[in-house]
Amino acid sequence: MFSSQWPRTWRSAWRSARDAIIAAAAGVALSLAFPRAGAAWLVPFGTAALFWTWHRASWKRAFALGWLGGLVFFCISFAWWTHTIGSAIGPFWAAAAVFITSMYEALAWGATGALAVLARKRAPAALAPLSIAAAFAVFEMLRSIGVLGVPFAQLGYSQADTPLRVFAAYAGTYGLTFVLCALGAYIADAIARRTLRALALFLAALAAAWGICWFAWPARHAAPPTIPIAAVQGNIAQTLKWQPGSLALAVRRYTTMTRAVARDAKLIVWPETVITERGIGLNADPALENRFASLARGANATLIVGSIGTHGGNYYNSLFFFTPGQAIEEYDKRQLVPFAEDFPGGRFLYWLPYVGSLNGGFAQGAVAGVYATAAGLRVAPQICWESAFADIVHDQVVRGAQLLVVSTDDAWFGTTSGPYQHAQIAQLRAIENGMWVIRAAATGISGIIAPDGHWTERTSMNTQTNVVGKVGPPPGSPFAKIGPAPVAGALALLYVATILPRRRRRA
Repeated sequence: MFSSQWPRTWRSAWRSARDAIIAAAAGVALSLAFPRAGAAWLVPFGTAALFWTWHRASWKRAFALGWLGGLVFFCISFAWWTHTIGSAIGPFWAAAAVFITSMYEALAWGATGALAVLARKRAPAALAPLSIAAAFAVFEMLRSIGVLGVPFAQLGYSQADTPLRVFAAYAGTYGLTFVLCALGAYIADAIARRTLRALALFLAALAAAWGICWFAWPARHAAPPTIPIAAVQGNIAQTLKWQPGSLALAVRRYTTMTRAVARDAKLIVWPETVITERGIGLNADPALENRFASLARGANATLIVGSIGTHGGNYYNSLFFFTPGQAIEEYDKRQLVPFAEDFPGGRFLYWLPYVGSLNGGFAQGAVAGVYATAAGLRVAPQICWESAFADIVHDQVVRGAQLLVVSTDDAWFGTTSGPYQHAQIAQLRAIENGMWVIRAAATGISGIIAPDGHWTERTSMNTQTNVVGKVGPPPGSPFAKIGPAPVAGALALLYVATILPRRRRRA
């Protein structure tokens, strides 16, 4: 009895170790698909490796393997957070914050693994890979929304510069994730079942769908851009920006740089919180308001200034619109960064260490503002990581936005992969909505993105420079009309529909 079970125990242990190594390796490979490595081609193979480990697993084992792969993936993908968090709470707690967040985010991968086992048991063999891909995309959406949502590291973002990006114009980033995961799932299925039939059929269908989407893509037929705009990248380091007396430096530098482009732009965008004194609006500093209003009149352009607004006894991370002949308008950030700009539940958790240092004390904006400008286009502003939330941007698109404006301060993250990932996300917002995007970042990356996702102008990191270029009216997209919620709903229904048939005997 001992001799018969001992080899079996070793074989089981070997399979467990092998699958754990493969799941972890899949997490590493998928993390390399994002900037700065940028190996986007790894996504189908990384997902295939992960999905292969689920093929013969129980739901508990699949959950554990998915969670492990997700933990590795998110720890690597979120490592850039420590650049800023470390300066506030120290390197140990910064690493702990990344690890704890990654443990939480990895639950989405674990849950996908459990549902994948159910799909393998109940769905027809040819459709099970679609079920797994749909489950992955839905859980990616669920982990990316809400107050504690972390919208970075969505697999679809990695394809911003590949031909597959066209699918985002029809089904958004979550739909693009579904396509990538479906490809990976069919590769895994072909390896596990030792047949290429289902994979070949899927590849044929994918090629046909890509061809139809490519030739019908509205962004490919957009009118040439004719409206001049500019973004100002002042390159004031974080070590100076929040120091006493930095306001004079910011005003002088950004005013001088704006005058240099005043004749060439109808819309001029400054980065997030350029004016660091608390509030330039609502009678907080009338002299400064008048100075910026005069600057806008002299340029005969709309000037968008990032600052900290004050009203109703609260502070807001805000953008102020100075348009000749119009009253000053203010947009307040609606999606605050948890544990940085606001501490969720802080009223009840004030006794915890570092709650004070992790709470910026900002109030949440409530209006999905869209603003008329001297450029003749209605703009939808997003402050910093608001641009990473497809639902927030879509709220503005359905209100008549014609141009997306991203004002951000990525200097918090130095030259890590963070600023590059954030800039890549803006490319997907352009593709999803079929709109031009102008991006103003304090130290980079600033630039102008066309509706097909390519940069027409782009700056380097840590340079003081202006971006000057042209945009046009939006060609639009099917996704801009439907938004992310119906896509996620359709993917959820796809999963349910494929598992409804009774289990069938497999060869």
